Amino acid sequence: MSQRQQLERILEIDRLIRAGRFPNADRLAERMEVSRRVVFKDRDFMIERLGAPIVYDRTHGGWAYSDPTFSLPSLMVTEGELLAFFLSVELARRYLGTPFEGPLRSAVEKVRGSLRGPVTVSLEDLSRHFTLAAPAAAPADERTLLDLHRAIVDRRRVAMRYFTASRRETSDRVVEPYHLVNQAGDWYLIAWDRKRRDFRTFHAGRIRSFKVLESEPFARRKDFDPSAWMRQAFQVQLGATTERVVLRFDADQAPYIRERVWHPTQQVSDAPGGGVDLSFETSGLGGVLRWVLQYGSHVEVLAPKSFKKAFAREVKAMARKVKAGKAEGN
Repeated sequence: MSQRQQLERILEIDRLIRAGRFPNADRLAERMEVSRRVVFKDRDFMIERLGAPIVYDRTHGGWAYSDPTFSLPSLMVTEGELLAFFLSVELARRYLGTPFEGPLRSAVEKVRGSLRGPVTVSLEDLSRHFTLAAPAAAPADERTLLDLHRAIVDRRRVAMRYFTASRRETSDRVVEPYHLVNQAGDWYLIAWDRKRRDFRTFHAGRIRSFKVLESEPFARRKDFDPSAWMRQAFQVQLGATTERVVLRFDADQAPYIRERVWHPTQQVSDAPGGGVDLSFETSGLGGVLRWVLQYGSHVEVLAPKSFKKAFAREVKAMARKVKAGKAEGN
């Protein structure tokens, strides 16, 4: 089925008529991959709702405008709206990965092509004034994400061959896809793993191969809530038990911790010496550990006790490596 939307088709019909190409239903249906019935509906909409003076030119066997000065209603945008659109495209391009650059750029050109009259904001100028740095993310394949999204919408199981980085092994899975999450540029699929009979998170970049099982529909579990899932996770990491994490940051890092939202359940309070306590509830302690370690001596783990011990073990292991490295250098 064609994914072209009516606005896109109408703009194309208008462009071809203006170019003197005399489009007709047969040629348009083939060109836009829709039925003749859809094309006629678009033509009728242009005539009845947009006032387009479309007539049939028997000499050329296609449509033309009886009034060559006719123009479709303008797409009116403000400078701020055009800027917001540009930034959203640039941000999406950075986070969706390079395979999406073509479709996104195409969208920009279609919007710009539909603008009538003077445009005071140039997309090229904006690209020289704004830079959005890309995160260190694994590339995502456009086709994979689109097919997974279709499987989610159509509620079809997916058979896939998946590489588990922590165990360095590849296995075959059959999953029921529920949700796609983008975390710092990386795409993750939340799905019900039929073998493990539980929800699992799969990195889209580690899906080696997959097939949407068109003949295997599934019924969505009513207890799955994407918002609740995100509240329980930490940077897409999820565990078995939710615990309250309390971290104390010193005065050096306090301003930076205060200004951001690190977790949906977070609470921030003053700590001695100008520091700040950050607390939140999560089951993703593995993700919290990797995140906390980047702050080095500027952070202290207060709770829970098990996580405090895990943090201490990691710090001691790092210290041993530093000590060993110094010994080798002497």
